[in-house]
Order: sequence, then C-alpha cells, then structure tokens
Amino acid sequence: MSFNIALSGLAAAQKDLNVTANNIANVNTTGFKESRAEFADVYASSVFSSGKTKNGDGVQTTMVAQQFHQGSLQFTNNSLDLAITGEGYFATSQDLGAQDFTYTRAGAFKLNKDNFVVDANGSFLQGFPVDPSTGDTTSVSLSTSSALQIPDSSGSPRATSSVYSSFNLDSRSIAPTIPFNPSESATYNSSTSTTVYDSLGEPHVLQLFFVKKEAEESTDPDEDANKWEVHATLDGKSFGKDGVKQDGSEDLPYTALSTLQFSANGLPLKTDGEDNLSNTFNPIGIESGDDVVGGLSDLLGNGATFPSDIAINWRDQTGTANKVPTQYASRFEVKALEQDGATVGRLAGIDIGADGKVVASYSNGDSTFLGQVAMVRFSNSQGLQQVGSTGWKASIASGEPIAGEPGSGTLGNINSSALEQSNVNLTNELVDLISAQRNFQANSRALEVNSTIQQSILQIR
Repeated sequence: MSFNIALSGLAAAQKDLNVTANNIANVNTTGFKESRAEFADVYASSVFSSGKTKNGDGVQTTMVAQQFHQGSLQFTNNSLDLAITGEGYFATSQDLGAQDFTYTRAGAFKLNKDNFVVDANGSFLQGFPVDPSTGDTTSVSLSTSSALQIPDSSGSPRATSSVYSSFNLDSRSIAPTIPFNPSESATYNSSTSTTVYDSLGEPHVLQLFFVKKEAEESTDPDEDANKWEVHATLDGKSFGKDGVKQDGSEDLPYTALSTLQFSANGLPLKTDGEDNLSNTFNPIGIESGDDVVGGLSDLLGNGATFPSDIAINWRDQTGTANKVPTQYASRFEVKALEQDGATVGRLAGIDIGADGKVVASYSNGDSTFLGQVAMVRFSNSQGLQQVGSTGWKASIASGEPIAGEPGSGTLGNINSSALEQSNVNLTNELVDLISAQRNFQANSRALEVNSTIQQSILQIR
C-alpha cells in the first residue's frame, strides 16, 4: 500500500509541475488565464474499520481550476485591439452565420481580406445590430448577432437637401446705390459660400450675397427696420427662388432669394406672417405660366440632379438659440455654415467606445455606427471548457451564456487600443515550481525507502 501512496504523491507532484510549467509558458499570451492544481487526500474506510488507526491512501487531483482575475492592460496603437476591464468575454465564430460560438478575452483583432474583424485564428468577432445614425442597439441576443464588418467606403453619395447658415450683418454698412450684380463687388455688402453636392456626389459652390436696402419711411417702426436682400449663385450662375438661372437681362433680372428684416435690437423679424429664419427654393420642375422649367437642377449640366428641394435655414444645424442671424454694429461674421450632403468617402478611422459602439469615420466627413461589440458572461466561469488559443466553450457546469451590452449590469467596459495581458505572476510561479520539485523529490524518496524495505524483507533467511 505504501507504494501506491508514494506513486499517488508522484502523480500529484507531476500534475503540479505540469500546471505550473504551462502557466510559465503562457506568461506572455494575450488573454491567458492561469490555472491552479487542486488536490485532496484519499481516505477509504468502512463501518467496521477504526478511523483512529487509518493512515490514508494517498492524494488525488480534484481539479485544475482556472483563475479568471483581471490581467494588466498593455496599450497599443491599433484601435482594433480590445481589452475588457471587468467581467465578460468576446464572442467569436469560425464561420459567417454560425451559432457555435467560442468565447475569449484575447482582443488582438484585425481585418481580413473582406474587411471583417477577425482574430489570429480567422474567427469572426460578433456584434449586435445598431441604428447607423444614433447607435442605439436594436437587439442584445446572441442569436441576432453577426460578424462585424468595416466597409472601406461610406456608400452612395448623398445630395444636399439643407444648408444651414448663421451670421452677423454689419449694421454700419451703407446700402449700394447700383443694382445687384454678382460679378461686381460694389453691388453687395458681404458674401459667403459653401459646397453642396448633387445626386452624383459632385461638389458645387453655393455662394450667398447680402445686400443692404435703404429703410423706407413709414409710421410703422417695423417697416423702418433694416432690411437685407439675399441673392445666390451656383458655380457662379445666379438663380432666383424658383431655381431658374438669371443673367441680369430684362427677361431674367437678378431677383432676391429672400429678404431678411431686423429689429432695432439687431434680431430677426417675421415678414408677412412667416418665420424669416428659413427659406426654401425649388430645385425640381415647377410651372411658370404655360412653360415648365427645370429649376436648380438645370444649372448643373452634368446629368445629375438635386433630387429634393434645397432648404436654406438661417440658423445652425442643431438650432442653437444664439446661432441666428443678427445685425449688430460689428463686422460681418459667419457663425455657422453647414450642409447635409456628401460625396463618396473612404475609410479614415475606426473608433470603439467603452460601450463597444463601433464608429467609422470617412474622408467625406461622414460618421456611421457599424455595430456594437457583443459581450457575454457566465454564471460559473470556472466551468468553461478550454479549447485552446485562449478560447473557451460553454458547458453544463458553466451555464448558458448571458449576452449584454458592455458596461451594463455586471459586464465590464471595453478599452480600445489595449490588450489584456496574461494574469500569470511569474514570481509566484517560479516559487511554486520549486515547491513542486521538492514535493516530487520527497515522494521519490518515499518510493525508494519502500523499495529498500521490501528488498530487506526478501533477503531475510
């Protein structure tokens, strides 16, 4: 029996050495979780045996338990390197659309040839679907997750439908004495321009001209308020409110796009019962007498169109209270000048937030939410089944994966441009290695003593 006890001790010491050696070997493995060999004594008895004289039957390995405490973070320059701070795992699949997920803490991701986010084994990182504009998650179920893909372009061009402009017009300006002509600077007081895009994504310069008008004498103080006419050109071609080209001739005179009127305090006034903070001109075909004219799209000449009316809004895009046109005794100043069109853009950068939202930025100024990195947790992480490559599979002991958004509930946050290092403490492992070696030597000595005793008994005559 003493042979068996010594052999069990040798087997336990060897298991301890193997576990410790594996921890040391993976000290630089990203996302690796160290293991610990756990042992228990073997003690067999019956109702007829005396427990007071039982010496035990050796040792056995009860479990090689994984230790899932947090590893330290190593920061990188790759935005696709992801580290989890807190509880949780990334979900990956070997094939597109597969539901057989592998779970990992190793976040060294990259793009494959089809611009899917994959790990070193080619497994696809899973993400939840989101609204492309707001980033709101539409589902947090693993069954609705899909492989995250980063498109290298922002898709089709987007024609301009709204222009936002806010400015201060100098109240000290003197009204021009000659009629407006866009080619003569003496006929207007100030101008500004922005780029708008047609249906093909081709840029065009929209220029706005501001012409101060002489105040008319009247008993109504509102009518004596300062007035400014707004004229416009597209690529140097003047047009009116109906979008029709003007050349300054008798048949096509230069007419104002809108008239802005200000109070004595320099703030906008309403005109003819309408809010003077926005004006719309029609880019599509409208009737003009017996003729049908093409509107603003006819000014393009490249086969493209403006598919909808273009609205010029006299404010900024967010509607900020102090971003409205004013007329103060201060030099002309543009406070906001934006538009909502875009040409085709190329991928310029990827940003992944702590909540796992993936935002792509493009060269045309567009930003699009592409998805949200899926994260899962388990009731018992130590019950996960190791499958290699710092990956685990769900098992009966671990329970079913519980999916959720990063940072919600008990799930941790995501750190972009960072990797979680192995949680192995090399100093402790080297000490454990020495201890396991001493244990192995001691059990070897016990086996040798047992062999010597039996040999001595066999030599008795």
